[in-house]
Amino acid sequence: MNMKIKGTGSALPPKVLTNKDLEAMVETSDEWIRERTGIESRHISEKDTVASLATKACQKALENANQTAESVELIIVATCSPEMLLPCCACQVQKNLDARKAVCFDVNAACSGFLFGLQTAFAYLSAGFYRNALIVGSEVLSKIVDWEDRGTCILFGDGAGAVYVEACEETHFLSFVQGSDGSKGEVLSCNDRSLFGAQNLDRFVRMDGREVYKFATRQVPLCMEEALKKANLSVADVDFFVLHQANLRILEAISKRIGAEMKLFPYNVNRVGNMSSAAIPVLLDELNQKGVLLEGMKLVLSGFGAGLTYGACVVCW
Repeated sequence: MNMKIKGTGSALPPKVLTNKDLEAMVETSDEWIRERTGIESRHISEKDTVASLATKACQKALENANQTAESVELIIVATCSPEMLLPCCACQVQKNLDARKAVCFDVNAACSGFLFGLQTAFAYLSAGFYRNALIVGSEVLSKIVDWEDRGTCILFGDGAGAVYVEACEETHFLSFVQGSDGSKGEVLSCNDRSLFGAQNLDRFVRMDGREVYKFATRQVPLCMEEALKKANLSVADVDFFVLHQANLRILEAISKRIGAEMKLFPYNVNRVGNMSSAAIPVLLDELNQKGVLLEGMKLVLSGFGAGLTYGACVVCW
C-alpha cells in the first residue's frame, strides 16, 4: 500500500508583525533583516494556541478533501512549542474536531517535524493499520522567542499547516529519507519552559546562525539527492522543491548547490517567516489552493531543524 494527499489546509493568526514594527522593539532595521534573511513580515498569535491553529488547519484540509472528522483514524501533530505537556496536542485537536475514532499523538523533530510525521503516517498506512490520517505542523513560536535578541526574534512566526492522506494502491510517495545528528544539537536549542520550577533557566530559543546555515546548505542537498536516487529520478525530473522556509538565503544557496533554478523553489518566508514544523505544509497548501500543483507533478519536500534533524521525500502529486 502507498498513500495519497487528498486535502491540504492552513491557518495563520491575523496579527502581522512587520520589520518596521520590529525596528521599534529591538536594535535592527528593515534593510538589515531583508538583506540577511529575505523576511519582510511574520504572523504572531494573540489568542490562538498550537492546538487551535492545528484544529483550523485540519478542518480546512478535511474540507478540501471532502471528508468529515468522524472518519479520521489517525492524527499526528508535529510541534516544538506546545502550551501543555499533557494532554498531547493531537488529543486536543481530536477533541476540537470531535474525531472520536482517531488515534492521536505528537512528534517533535522541530522544523523537520512535519516530514517525520508524514513518514510515520506512511508507515502506519502502508502497513495496513489505518486507512487515513491527518498530519499537521503547528507552532506558536512567538512565546519562546526572546524579543530582545535580534539574532532570533526577526526570524520566527506562528501558524499551522495540515494534510489529509488516504491509503491507496497507486504509488504517490516515491521515497523518504530521514536523519539526525545529536552531536550538534547545541547549535539550536530551547530549555524547558520552567516546567520543573528551575526559574533560572533560559527559556528562549537560542541559535548559532552560522552553524545552522552551514548544516542546512550541506545536508539538505545531500538528503534530497538521496531521496531522488531512491525514486530513480534526477534533479531535472522535479517540478517543485517545497522546502522548509527558514531563510531565503538558505533556499538560494541550496538552489545553486543542486543546480536547479530558483523558480523551482516556491517560497513564502518573506511573508510568514520561519514557522518551524508548519512551514512546509502551509506552503504546500498555498500552492494547492492557487492551483499550481497539477496531477503527476514530481515534488521534493525537504527540511532541517533542531536536533539536529533533517529529512526529504519525493511525491508524485
